[in-house]
Order: sequence, then structure tokens, then C-alpha cells
Amino acid sequence: MIEATFYTAAGDKQAKTMALPVEFFDGTVNEPVMHQAVKAWLNNQRQGTHSTKTRSFVSGGNQKPWKQKGTGRARAGSTRAPHWRGGGTVFGPHPRDYTTNVPKKVKALARKSAFNARAREGALHVIESFTFEGPKTKAVVALLEKLGVTGQRVLLLTASHSEAVYLSARNLFGVEVLRYSDASAYDVLKAAHVVVEAAALGTDVPEVEEAPAKQPRARAKKAEA
Repeated sequence: MIEATFYTAAGDKQAKTMALPVEFFDGTVNEPVMHQAVKAWLNNQRQGTHSTKTRSFVSGGNQKPWKQKGTGRARAGSTRAPHWRGGGTVFGPHPRDYTTNVPKKVKALARKSAFNARAREGALHVIESFTFEGPKTKAVVALLEKLGVTGQRVLLLTASHSEAVYLSARNLFGVEVLRYSDASAYDVLKAAHVVVEAAALGTDVPEVEEAPAKQPRARAKKAEA
């Protein structure tokens, strides 16, 4: 059984850890499959619009620079040959499609492996819920400071779409907000820490320990003169 640190909605760390669902967090970490999924994701981001000019597309060079024999120089047929300055490019890139398809089961295994890898490293944190009354970047900054993950790449995973959480974190560098069901293996592996909303995992949440109420200080009696 893999466990993760549990935090309240205010970011207070609880003494009890949260047991992650065994069906998904079973310790499986398949590195070749994760590499395949990440490589496919990066390939699919490429536009493939790069292009270079071969000697047939470079302007000029339609005349023979000098006659074939008698000059003492090497024979040349065009000033736009690849070995000439300003000539065409040999074996340069041309427009192509980089789309890479990965089977659904391979994607699912890569995603599962990525979550298990982060959980095994202790980089997976479970929070009771993201409670933001409205878009407020200051609230996210304060929460990340309590979690101790400031200055690092953080992935916040919500149980459902939350406009307040997204708008609150979109101005922070290295912080990304996604639904738990939308996170890919690349998203999980790119982040140094993953913070998941408890409702997204669908497991029992540990009881939150209430902080003891502060007792009012007793005023010292003034000494009688």
C-alpha cells in the first residue's frame, strides 16, 4: 500500500497519511513505456513546417560560371551548387508530419507509471480540497508556501473543472492546473511535485485534526500600592 501526505484545505499537514487507491497505485513503474509516451507527446507538439531550399529553389546560377576547359580551374556548372557560397542545401529538413500514435493501453500504463513514480518519491501530496472563493493568486502562493513546494514546478490536479483555481494559478511560473482525469504522463513527469484533490482519488479521507482553540491570556493583577 502506497501512502501520501495529507493536507487540509488551509494547507496544514496532518499527522495521518492517506492511503492511495490500490487499483491504481500498485507500485508499477514502467520506464520504457513512460519514455515512449513522453516522446510521442513531444512529437505531436511539433508543427513540421520547417523547410530549406535545395539547389533547384535557390535563385541565380543559371549560367555556367566559366568554360569547361582551358582556365586551369575545376569544372563548375552552377554557382548555386551545394559547395558554393549561397548555394542550395543538401539533405536539409522539409515539411513533414511528426504525429506519433500510441495505443490507449500504453498511454494508460504510462500515466499509471508516472503517478506511481511520483508517489514512490514522496512528491505526491493529497489536499482535502481547493477552496478559493474567487480568483486570487495570493491564496495559491500562500498554499504552496505551506506545502513547502515554492520555487519548483507544481501540478495542481482538481477533481472537476475549477475556474477559480485555474485563474488563481495561471500567473505563477511553473504552476499548472489540470483536472485529474486530463493529466497525462508528460504532465506528471514534468512537475517536481503533484498536489491532488482528495475527491479526485475517490478514497476515504482521513479525519482532519482540529487545532486546539487558543485560550485567552489572564491579565496580571496590578500590585496594590
